[in-house]
Amino acid sequence: MNKGQFRIAKRTQKDYTLAFKMQVVDEIEKGELSQHGAVRKYGIQARSTVLTWLRKHGRLDWYKNSSMPKKSTPDKKIKELEKQLQRLQAQNEILNMAIDIADQTLKTSIRKKYLSLLSEKANDQQAQKEDTPLD
Repeated sequence: MNKGQFRIAKRTQKDYTLAFKMQVVDEIEKGELSQHGAVRKYGIQARSTVLTWLRKHGRLDWYKNSSMPKKSTPDKKIKELEKQLQRLQAQNEILNMAIDIADQTLKTSIRKKYLSLLSEKANDQQAQKEDTPLD
């Protein structure tokens, strides 16, 4: 068999239209794809090709690529926020238990009912306005 018989044609940069480049750049800057993901998804030869497109056509500063923080995708952001919510809920539960224990131990009422106090104050102010005659 002859080696030259089964040559695979490599894609060159000329194969990519400007519209295609802009689509890839847009997807990466929106956080839908990473550079490596774009290379895999679209069969682009190398990440350096995509980086060149980002530098030429992108809206972000891609020249500081190594120090640039990775843009999180919406799914990653949602997962981060869910973890933060769980942590804050656990913290809130612990603080409420600590207040309950302190109330029982010290036989005091540390927990104040601000909402009920505010609603009573608002009711008092409303009643005063109704009682005040207009001149």
